Amino acid sequence: MVKQILPAVAVIFFLSSCSTFKPLNFTSNKQVATAKTPTPKTKFIEEISVVPQTDVDNTNNKEEYKPSSKLSAASRKKSMDAVTVPDRLDEIKLYERMFSSIAAEVESASAVQLKYAVLMNTEVESLPSKSLLEAVDEWYGVRYRTGGNTTSGVDCSGFTVGVYAALYGMSIPRVSRDQYRVSTKLSTTELAPGDLVFFNTTGRGVSHVGIYLGHNKFIHASVSKGVMVNDLFENYYLKRYIGGGRIENKEEITQQGTH
Repeated sequence: MVKQILPAVAVIFFLSSCSTFKPLNFTSNKQVATAKTPTPKTKFIEEISVVPQTDVDNTNNKEEYKPSSKLSAASRKKSMDAVTVPDRLDEIKLYERMFSSIAAEVESASAVQLKYAVLMNTEVESLPSKSLLEAVDEWYGVRYRTGGNTTSGVDCSGFTVGVYAALYGMSIPRVSRDQYRVSTKLSTTELAPGDLVFFNTTGRGVSHVGIYLGHNKFIHASVSKGVMVNDLFENYYLKRYIGGGRIENKEEITQQGTH
């Protein structure tokens, strides 16, 4: 009987000893866990306490800087406006005078003057005389015809003969080479509106003639397009240009023709 009781007592004692140790171990584990927890919390609180101070300082610095920069920008703009406004007013007045002058010229210009200002790519005030423009314009666009001397068809020398007769009241030779022969020879820089310009288009000497208008432009009876305006420095004409010629006393003849 005693032998049966002793093992039971031993088991009970062992179980009771384990139950006493387990709470102690669990409690000690809990204490260790709670002991570790305050350290990160304290560290987190310290970090938070530092960040707000930095934010407050940065915000204060920005608020102090922005007003000063805005004020300086406004003052710069004000000083710029004070300088540029009078300049702009002066420019506007200058443009107004220029446009008024141009408008007056355009209003007083005739249709033929406006036409040749475009053809010659120049201003109205720098055009040749209105009488010269009107004389050549009678032939403008007339088709080319060899030996022709009317507005139904005209060749280069027939055109110059017709213009000189109408404008200056004078008769000049019918053929271009003879016109060159009787004229006073001129360099390009000596040319004046109304002078003749001569070309070698056939390779056999003077074979073409036109009337100088100014600004390196001349009017002539072109074989391909009839009476038209061209530039002396166009490649085709520059290569074939011989020189200029002036029929003397044509102004005096013009005056006599007006009586």
